[in-house]
Amino acid sequence: MSETMAAGGPRTLQIWRGDLTSGELVDYELETEPGMVVLDAVLEIQRSQAPDLAVRWNCKAAKCGSCSAEINGTPRLMCKTRLDHLPADEPIRVEPMKAFPVIRDLVTDVSWNYRVNEQITPFTPRDDLKEGVDLKNGDYLIDQADTDRMSEFRKCIECFLCQDVCHILRDHHMHNRYYGPRFMVRMASLDMHPLDGVDRLDQIADEGGIGLCNITKCCTEVCPEGIHITDNAIIPMKERVVDTHDPLLKVLGRTPNKGRRKPPPRSEDPEL
Repeated sequence: MSETMAAGGPRTLQIWRGDLTSGELVDYELETEPGMVVLDAVLEIQRSQAPDLAVRWNCKAAKCGSCSAEINGTPRLMCKTRLDHLPADEPIRVEPMKAFPVIRDLVTDVSWNYRVNEQITPFTPRDDLKEGVDLKNGDYLIDQADTDRMSEFRKCIECFLCQDVCHILRDHHMHNRYYGPRFMVRMASLDMHPLDGVDRLDQIADEGGIGLCNITKCCTEVCPEGIHITDNAIIPMKERVVDTHDPLLKVLGRTPNKGRRKPPPRSEDPEL
């Protein structure tokens, strides 16, 4: 990083302006200051040059997931992307997420994600826990190892960057056949909960479309919370789906496993 860029200086931002029908990149020049992030620059342009610029943001602390965009072609949070970490001799290109319909400028319609979320059965206690629960005797207690396994998935801030980078949604627009990485994470957190009593494997395989994922790990690469989406959520569930649904098992003379086969609590794993 050069001393000039570390101390700020003039930069050019190319911001996509338009709506669902048409749009174009518009150049904006501004004087930057040390430590500025892309969101700072966009809001300064909105304040001083383009008051009608539409941009979604909230916390500016990388926790609300609102300011998702594509910066130089990569899905990122604008509030977490420093200007001095971007090439100093090139314009900074800021565009809306490509996996979702544009509302205006940098704002996209992500409501499809919430409709998908409504289709997933929430946490439901096992039948043997629904009646006569005695919290004092620890009926709902689980081992710390089980908590640790699921806690990673709870860090999701629903920025939907993983959805945006996924080629199944981004390039092939197969929203009607694949839930996307974010909801593979949610279903994994439920599937790995030792007290949950719902079998979601059919949904994961069919409506969820987990078989379409070819584990490129691009979703993991863009996650601002560092969730290992592919390794810890998608791959374990793909293995379980194959174990229960793979027609090749019949060809080989094996009967696919039937019924609920949740992973055992970590505390019961013989290898641990």
